[in-house]
Amino acid sequence: MFDLPFTLASLKTAYEDGVSPTKVVEEVYRRIAAVDDPGIFIHLCDKQDVLQDAGALGAYDPQKPLWGVPFVIKDNIDAAGKPTTAACPAYAYDADEDAFVVQKLREAGALLIGKTNLDQFATGLVGVRSPFQPPKNAVDPAIVPGGSSAGSAVAVGHGIVSFSLGTDTAGSGRVPAALNNIVGLKPTLGSLSATGVVPACRTLDTISIFALTVEDAYTAFQAAAGYDETDAYSRKIAVKDLAASPSHLKIGIPDAASIEFYGDDIQETSFRETVALLKESGADIVEVDFTPFYDVAHMLYEGAWVAERHTVIEDLMRDTPDAVHPVTRQIVGAALDLSATDAFRGIYRLKELARKTEPVLAALDLLCVPTIPTFYSVADLEADPVGPNSRNGTYTNFVNLLDMCGLALPVSARADGRPGSVTLLAAAGQDGLIASLGIELEKMAPHSLGATGWTAPEPAAFQVSETPDEIAIAVCGAHMSGMALNGELTSRGGRFLRSSTTSDAYALYALAGGPPKRPGLVRGAPGSGHGIELEIWALPKAEVGGFLAGIPAPLGLGTVELVDGSTVTGFVCEAFGTDGAEDISHLGSWRTYMDGLKAARPVAAAE
Repeated sequence: MFDLPFTLASLKTAYEDGVSPTKVVEEVYRRIAAVDDPGIFIHLCDKQDVLQDAGALGAYDPQKPLWGVPFVIKDNIDAAGKPTTAACPAYAYDADEDAFVVQKLREAGALLIGKTNLDQFATGLVGVRSPFQPPKNAVDPAIVPGGSSAGSAVAVGHGIVSFSLGTDTAGSGRVPAALNNIVGLKPTLGSLSATGVVPACRTLDTISIFALTVEDAYTAFQAAAGYDETDAYSRKIAVKDLAASPSHLKIGIPDAASIEFYGDDIQETSFRETVALLKESGADIVEVDFTPFYDVAHMLYEGAWVAERHTVIEDLMRDTPDAVHPVTRQIVGAALDLSATDAFRGIYRLKELARKTEPVLAALDLLCVPTIPTFYSVADLEADPVGPNSRNGTYTNFVNLLDMCGLALPVSARADGRPGSVTLLAAAGQDGLIASLGIELEKMAPHSLGATGWTAPEPAAFQVSETPDEIAIAVCGAHMSGMALNGELTSRGGRFLRSSTTSDAYALYALAGGPPKRPGLVRGAPGSGHGIELEIWALPKAEVGGFLAGIPAPLGLGTVELVDGSTVTGFVCEAFGTDGAEDISHLGSWRTYMDGLKAARPVAAAE
């Protein structure tokens, strides 16, 4: 027995100490036998072939981020020379080559172990809609494993492999993560190529990634991401290195009137405890009416997108309908009663509903929701194959329709011992932001890894200095995290580096005019002023010109001295700009000043 947690950090240490990847492969297959769940794999690679792949890696290469790392893929993703079934034997074919993403992972040094079970044609959130024996939940066999990426999640939950690939249209990369106490990363649509993937809804699909930690999932995502000109839905998405999470984020949660747990008070308590942790860390929690998001979610199985699922299996549905799982056949069969007119009406309706969510999302940095509202057992699904599945998608079905990225991650176990899980959601391209916050939340909410009993390793230190392609910019006002103009940084690819203060040579003014209210940072003689709160952000050099164009006089960029004596480029104010301004230096922070204005508004209104 080789009792090593298969986190990337543990494997890296082992390989640096001289452990052979063939020893890791042997341990993978020992764990598969020990778990003894024939429902996990539809196709398990021959051990000798994997040992040969491990031997071909040669000497340890730390430049390959996944060197010697075992992984599995959902069986609607191609691997060269292996069958792809999408959990339908009548549909099966042998793949001629690896899917684009699988090839990139192999190039990064990863070792493919096999192909995993799923809800047939990726239609379901429960993991039991397969003609093959369904896998058992890694944490509790009485609970459904979650779908459609069931086998991929269970394999990671047991610690058999370090990470796995699923897919996600309606939540298939997030719901199984919650049910198996692991991380589920659903990236921005188009950042992972769909070449070599059997689609469910091609316009909404993405490959997803399961892992034991956020850092591991994000590392695999970085290795797999890339523009693919052969995939019409591929997008050029910048996948940045992880950075520290800003402490003052505006995080939206469903308000008391719209949050839904279907009577599961323990799940509600778990979610409230996690929200409290975020608030304690400095986040501004904003309750929002989630009705518009639920309205979007309902569109996923109406009209156009049911018909889109039908395009994949039209021939089977027509010629050999009995080859399709009865529940899948029932759901996709609804497409036969729809017309092209119905599809366009659905598309128009989605656009109208999405517009209602825009002002809500524009006022926030991200959302935090329960990954699932409650738990369902295998017995529950036998009694009602559709209802529990639909309720599992309460907080997942709207995400791809709104082009958001998502991260489901474990938090501390519930009072009854079942896994706790929340999902962080943000706009397309903000994968790094939610991953950074996810790492911080992992630290705040201790939990075991999957069903392994292993404790989470300490994540690597964040990069807190700018790269050669970036410039560090200090901001002291509305561009700080959680404030009105922060989006002017994040939309240009800015990333938070660290918080700091100026030296004691500075005065801070609330400039005359507005709205909006603007701060002015003015330097005086050493010791003549105060230390003023700053945030330092890294901005791509290519974006600096556009950023500067939006800065009105008397503000501009200059050199700012920090409390430690170092200097950084930052916002400064010309002295003439302080005419008629209010000196607020004693507060030491523009954020404190603005909070004071907000607190005073109800009083002013009452007067």
